[in-house]
Amino acid sequence: MNIETLRLFCAVVHHRSFSRGAAVNRVTQSAATQAVRRLEQHLGVELLDRKKRPFVLTPEGELCYEKFRELVELYDNLQARLQAMRGEVVGTVRVGAIYSVGLHDMSHCMREFLRRYPKANVRLEFLHPARIYDSVLTGELDLGIVSYPSPSAELEVIPLREERMILVSHPDHRFAKLRQISPKELQHEAFVAFDRGLVIRKQIDRYLREYDVTVKIVMAFDNIETIKQAVEIGAGVSILPEPTIRTEVARGTLVPIELRPGGLTRPIGIILQHRKVLTPTMAKFIELLQNPNACDELATAADKPLPNEAGDSPTQV
Repeated sequence: MNIETLRLFCAVVHHRSFSRGAAVNRVTQSAATQAVRRLEQHLGVELLDRKKRPFVLTPEGELCYEKFRELVELYDNLQARLQAMRGEVVGTVRVGAIYSVGLHDMSHCMREFLRRYPKANVRLEFLHPARIYDSVLTGELDLGIVSYPSPSAELEVIPLREERMILVSHPDHRFAKLRQISPKELQHEAFVAFDRGLVIRKQIDRYLREYDVTVKIVMAFDNIETIKQAVEIGAGVSILPEPTIRTEVARGTLVPIELRPGGLTRPIGIILQHRKVLTPTMAKFIELLQNPNACDELATAADKPLPNEAGDSPTQV
């Protein structure tokens, strides 16, 4: 029995799935099944009731799951402290990011990080926000990059940046000729929205209510890419984070219009376990994310104004 077997067991239990637990630990499903069997044989107890679908923990399994999670966490913290004592920037940082942060932006940071610290590595996954929170809490991810980060008793938030939210339209839409627009002009306008359960939808709805505006929701999606595609075919207008539409603006398929008066921003931040001990590698990666000007290409992209940008700071939501 070793620490990786305990880690694998915890992942299988957390996901209630041998295949998913195996995947996050980068082993085969067969290897995960055999590892749990060996663990049960070593302890002389049945940890999982496999007669039920999905399986459930036995009373012994409940106890072992709780204590094994503590052991894995202690081991990971010990490793982190030893690396910190040696000041080594080595090993892997496991990062989960929401899709709209962008592979383009993240790749610049990762490339610069690996250039500076060739003995380190970054394992980046683009995931749904709920998966990121879940995986950070279980220790499958070291860091999560999300919008509207929410701290809790178990999670700490490190702010990164505020992204201005703007109205976007099709180039042939009547709004496309405007540099800025009042929210009241959106009354009864065809609108492509985010799904109701998302925080960004709630913030946009609140903003519109402040101006007593009711839009006509024609479509709703859970991701920015699909919303952009809907606006590009003329389904309606939308309100999106400014950095996420720069490519389409450059191509001429979307037009940005500044919201005045007031405005919105989307906060982006890092979430991590509150009690997590940062390795030097994690700390250096966070430092780079907080200082995007260190990545010249990223800084150029981030600082380049859009055609309709007026330069005033938006109101934080």
